[in-house]
Amino acid sequence: QVQLVESGGGLVQAGGSLRLSCAASGRTFSTYAMGWFRQAPGKEREFVAGISRSGGYSTNYAESVKGRFTVSRDNAKNSMYLQMNSLKPEDTAVYYCAGRPDSSMWSVPTLATDFRSWGQGTQVTVSS
Repeated sequence: QVQLVESGGGLVQAGGSLRLSCAASGRTFSTYAMGWFRQAPGKEREFVAGISRSGGYSTNYAESVKGRFTVSRDNAKNSMYLQMNSLKPEDTAVYYCAGRPDSSMWSVPTLATDFRSWGQGTQVTVSS
């Protein structure tokens, strides 16, 4: 099971950009489908973006971030990224990366219950 550590969060003004990183330990990262989730105070954890383990990298996004966020990964570096542009105050949340072993090269799971490994989270705050 991989261990996950997020970084790159911070405070940014509305309209700004941030890039989150998720570093994974272990040699099996390339067999993991990965995802980004977020949780705002008083709200449920929600899916943000996901990427398949390989095979040309299928991706999926929540409607609220489509066109603004881009998920990517570099299996050689055991890392996943989330480029966030045109940030809005409603994007404020703790962002988590998550992973699960997947036999499919194309699968992009979207439910929190689908994932086995989680990072500790990184805070993103967008001021208006």
